[in-house]
Formats: sequence, C-alpha cells, structure tokens
Amino acid sequence: MPGRAPLHKAAAGTIVAILAALVLAADQFTKYLALQNLPLEEPVKIFGDFLIFYLVKNPGAAFSLGEGVTWIFTIALTAVAVVIVWLAATRIGSRIWAVVLGLLLGGVLGNLTDRMLRAPGFPVGHVIDFINTPWMMPAIYNVADIFIVTMMISVALLVLVGVHLDGTREKRAEDETLLGEGDEVPLDGGVTGFEGDEFPVANPDAGAPADREPRRDADG
Repeated sequence: MPGRAPLHKAAAGTIVAILAALVLAADQFTKYLALQNLPLEEPVKIFGDFLIFYLVKNPGAAFSLGEGVTWIFTIALTAVAVVIVWLAATRIGSRIWAVVLGLLLGGVLGNLTDRMLRAPGFPVGHVIDFINTPWMMPAIYNVADIFIVTMMISVALLVLVGVHLDGTREKRAEDETLLGEGDEVPLDGGVTGFEGDEFPVANPDAGAPADREPRRDADG
C-alpha cells in the first residue's frame, strides 16, 4: 500500500503558520487574563496544591536564571523562530513535522513577543508567567512554555525514530542484513520462494523417463 504523498511546501507553510498563530493567540490571551485578574506574586489556589496561579514577571529563563542577560534569550528565541520559518519554506514535506514545528513556533513567538513588547522595553521585556504545578516542578511557567517543552520532546522523538523532514524514514541497518519474514530465499534447484513456504519433496522414482531401464534384483 503506497504511503502518503509528500506535503507540498505551500501546504506545510500554511499548517505551520496557522498553528503558530493559534498558539501565539492563546498564550497572549491567557497572559492578558492573568495580568487583569491575578495579584502580583501572590498564590491563588485553583485545585489545591495541584494547580496554583502565581503571577510573576520573569526577566530570565526557566527558574529565573540569567536575569541580567535577558537580551541573550531574545536573540536565541529569534534565531529559533527564523530557523523554523526557513524549514517550513524549504524543507518540510511531512505533516507531523509541520504540526510539531508549527506548535513550537507558536510557543517561541509567545515568549518572544513578551521580550520585545513588554516592560521594561525592547529587547529585555519580562515574560509573564503564572502557572504553578508544585507536584510536577517548582518552576512557574505559561502557555508558551508548555508548547515549547512538549514540542521539543516531540522533535527529539521524531529524530530518534528516524522520521525525516520530508516524511521519509531511515532504514535500519539490521533490516538490510537480516532476513525477515516474507523475504525471498533460494531453494534447491534454483527455485526462489519465501521463507516459511512449504514445498512437497519430490519422489525420486516419480517422473522417471519411460525408456529408463528398470532396476533388477541381484539374482537377475
């Protein structure tokens, strides 16, 4: 059964753009709601200790690292966004890659928007974080962070299983060297069959030529 045809570059770019826009909109909208309704740096328990809203303005990365070099994170996010856009325009021919990179781009753009547009100003704006799940991790994060982390894991998995950007898969070395079920194998007499096929054993006396001299007993 033939596989799907490779995704056209325009279609791949459209998928990436739509998903990125949806994630960016969801991230910025939830940050707007957090700023309008949550007190700054005060915990608001939603489901006990399972989900807590805690609004902070983060100048650094995860766990508030690198607070004094915010501009570095802006450059890094910009570089990631540029690479994804370039891949979408020139390399992606796989639907799954288009979905993963589109969601990843949306998360990157969500935090990049904060870096560029929020106080104290471009390019050192503070990222709005407000989600806290202490049972899972001590960090406070946002919707963009969720997509960045989950899609980076998805990228790693796609690379590990050998799915290329064009949708093709790598052939494993053992597939080329080991004989798998259904492979053709040579049989006696030069006949080619399939491993596991059963063939009747020919009777050595059957099919003898008609003029063959019959075998005689020792006494004649």
